[in-house]
Amino acid sequence: MDKNELLALLQPDIEHINHTMRREISQCGNARLQHILEYALFNGGKRIRPLLTVLAARLCAFSRMPEGLAAEDELQPPVNLYQLAAVFEFLHGASLLHDDVIDNAGRRRGKPSANSVWDNTQVILAGDYLHTRAMTMAGTAGDHHTLALIGFATAAMIQAEFQQMQTVQERNLSEENYFAVLRGKTGCLISAACEVGAYFAQGSEQHQLALRNYGDALGLAFQVVDDLLDYQGDPAKTGKAIGNDFVEGKMTLPLLHALQNSTEAASAHIMDLLKGEAAARAAKITEVHGFIEQHQGFAYARQGAEALVEAANEALAVFPDCQSRRVLAGLAQYVLTRQK
Repeated sequence: MDKNELLALLQPDIEHINHTMRREISQCGNARLQHILEYALFNGGKRIRPLLTVLAARLCAFSRMPEGLAAEDELQPPVNLYQLAAVFEFLHGASLLHDDVIDNAGRRRGKPSANSVWDNTQVILAGDYLHTRAMTMAGTAGDHHTLALIGFATAAMIQAEFQQMQTVQERNLSEENYFAVLRGKTGCLISAACEVGAYFAQGSEQHQLALRNYGDALGLAFQVVDDLLDYQGDPAKTGKAIGNDFVEGKMTLPLLHALQNSTEAASAHIMDLLKGEAAARAAKITEVHGFIEQHQGFAYARQGAEALVEAANEALAVFPDCQSRRVLAGLAQYVLTRQK
């Protein structure tokens, strides 16, 4: 399934998700707040997380039906499924608003970040509103189990931010630590988006577990590819300068592998840069890129992303062949080929 075919299949759901999001934020009761929310939420996001909720629910609903009873495209999801799906975009949006304030970021998806347009106080409050609204929606569209799954994923995101800060301070070179941070920051929310969809559609425990595993592998693959794009992507498409993660002192997989497989002297030189000033690191991006290339860091990370996508697709093997399963497999493949 190529990218254009995938996007065509997903477009009706994307439009329904966007409509639901606009309806929800229109109720915020403050024009300035609504303006910030619209700016943050409708700036080119792919809607991967809410799409996964809808697709997982549709796949489980179809899998539960007796064979031949109805065609997959005849299944009409309940309206509150889209409300539940939008929860995950709101939580993701809240985390991006807060991250940009924490990182003092100037750009987001090629545009001025919200904190560059408004002051930090207003942007933090807008993120807080999205988080609160998301939890309210989760409790009304779902039930206590739905809320527990989403609450666990949200707590994991916050814990991972602390773990990442400690990783930067301690210069932790452990891949186990790296993937623990990724799972908390990205994997848990994507995994929860899939599992909540499966639970909402009354999928079996086997199907809920399969989609949780799919989402976990997909989320990790997504972030590993993000690490690669940070060094190898086109800034005009990614909206970020080359080597931004290194300038911020982050330990990503390509760099970790290179450090673990270089000489002691070369590794010590890179580590000295990481201990220094951000401006000094920014001046050495070309050198660091060559260091990673020389020690196969990019190739290693690419192989890791491919293995994770394979694991995501293997998790779908318990489901019958149908369009929803093929779209989920197509999304996994898209993660490997995306350019932004």
